[in-house]
Amino acid sequence: MNEPFAKQEAKVTVIGGGTGSFTLLSALKEHTSQIAAIVNMVDDGGSTGVLRDELGVLPPGDVRQCLVALSDSPKIRDLFSYRFDSGTFAGHSFGNIFLTALEKSTGNFAEAVETAGEILRVNGTVIPATLDDVRLVMSWPGSSVRLHGERVIDADHFKRDPRKALLSLEPTPSVNPIAIKAIEQADLVVIAPGDIYTSLGPLLAIKGIGDALRQTDAVVVYVCNLVTKDGQTNDFTVSDHAGEIERLGGGDILDIVLYNSQVPSARLLKRYEAENDYLVKIDKKVLDSQHYHAVGGHFLGQIISYDPKEQMIPVTRSFIRHNPVAVASALMTFIEKKKISS
Repeated sequence: MNEPFAKQEAKVTVIGGGTGSFTLLSALKEHTSQIAAIVNMVDDGGSTGVLRDELGVLPPGDVRQCLVALSDSPKIRDLFSYRFDSGTFAGHSFGNIFLTALEKSTGNFAEAVETAGEILRVNGTVIPATLDDVRLVMSWPGSSVRLHGERVIDADHFKRDPRKALLSLEPTPSVNPIAIKAIEQADLVVIAPGDIYTSLGPLLAIKGIGDALRQTDAVVVYVCNLVTKDGQTNDFTVSDHAGEIERLGGGDILDIVLYNSQVPSARLLKRYEAENDYLVKIDKKVLDSQHYHAVGGHFLGQIISYDPKEQMIPVTRSFIRHNPVAVASALMTFIEKKKISS
C-alpha cells in the first residue's frame, strides 16, 4: 500500500481511533469509497493490552474497529467483532486475535492490516499512524508526576491542569508516510470525537502529523465531543476542546469546529449525569473570536451500551454518541462549499 486514495471521488481522511472513528467511518462510507482512517497506536488496555504484553505485537483493537466500520461484508464484519465470553480467549475479539496472528506470521503489521482489509472487503484504507511499538507518556513541566501508558492515563483523575500537560510517545516514533500522504491528498480531514489525551493527543504528538495538517489544502474539521470526561475535561467548553486539539497539534490546524447544539430531554440529561457525563458547554462568544469557523447542529444520537476499552471481563455502561448520519452529511457539505469557493 503506497497511496491512500485510488479513485476520483471525494477524498476523506479521518483521524482518531475507537468509537468516535468507528461511528463516523460507518456513516461516511455511504458518501464516498475514498476514505483513509489514520489510527492511533498507543492502546494498551483490555484485550489489546494482553496481546501486546504477552506476544509483543502492535495494538490491534482500534485498527480492527476501523476495518470493521469500512467493511462491506456483514458476516465477516460480525465475525471480526465477535468476542469470546469464556475459556482461554475470554474478553478477546476474534478480529484482535486474527490481526495478531497475521502480524506474527508475516512479521509486518502493515501487511497484516492490508490483508485483513482484503478479507473484510474494506471500502477505504486503514492506516496505523506509526508502525513503531510505542507507549504514551503524560507529564507536567516542573513536576515529578509522570503517567506511563494509555490505560493508566485514561483511568487517572488529573490533579493538575491537563492543559499544561505534555504528551509524548516512547520511544520516539517515526510517522507512517502513508498517513502523511492521506492528509496531503484529502479534500477533507476529520479529527473524530474521542478522548483528547488518550485517543487524539497521542496521534497529534507524532512528529509530522501537525505540520501535515497545517500544510494540507484539505478542509480540516474537528468534531467536538458531546460530553466532558470525568476527572480530565470537567467544565471544558467547545473552545476548550478545540484549543487542546490545536495545542497538542502544535498550532493552528483547524478550519472548522463542528459541535452539537441540540438539547436533550431532562430524562436523558439525568441518565448522562448518572454516568458523570455532562454536555459540553457552547461558549459562542469565545468561538466567534477564533481563527476557525464554529458550526453547530443537531448531532445528538441515542444512548448505547458499549465497551470501547475491551475489558477482559466485559463491562457494560451507557455511552452518549453522535448521530453519525447527521454528522457525516454536515461534513460532506464542507467539501461542496470548498469546490464552489475554489
